[in-house]
Amino acid sequence: QVQLVESGGGLVQAGGSLKLSCAASGSIFTISAMGWYRQAPGKQRELVAVTTRSGTIKYADSVKGRFTISRDNAKNTGDLQMNSLKPEAPALYYCAAEGVRVEGGGMASWGKGTLVTVSS
Repeated sequence: QVQLVESGGGLVQAGGSLKLSCAASGSIFTISAMGWYRQAPGKQRELVAVTTRSGTIKYADSVKGRFTISRDNAKNTGDLQMNSLKPEAPALYYCAAEGVRVEGGGMASWGKGTLVTVSS
C-alpha cells in the first residue's frame, strides 16, 4: 500500500506565497511521476503541474511562471512552490503519484488534499 500526504495549505493574501509538500510512503520501489491537481467548488479537478523521474515538467498555462514543482526521488517527496497567488475560490490541492511497488506491479495514489485559500 502506498500513501500520499499533503501539507502546507492555508490562508494567504493575494500576491503571497505558499509551499505545498507531498510525502509518499509505503511499498514504493520507484515513483515514475508525481504531480499536483486542484479542485475548486463546482469545478473539475485540473492538473496544476507534473514531473517525471527523468525531470520532465509540465505546468498548466494558468500557473506558468508562478508555480514551481520539484521532487526528491530518493526521499519520495515533492513540493509545489506557489508564488504570486491570485484571489480565487478556495481549492483543494492534491498530490498524485504513479510508479512501481516494491513487490512488483504498478501503483497510482492520491493524497487527501490540502486546502488553499487566497484572499483579496
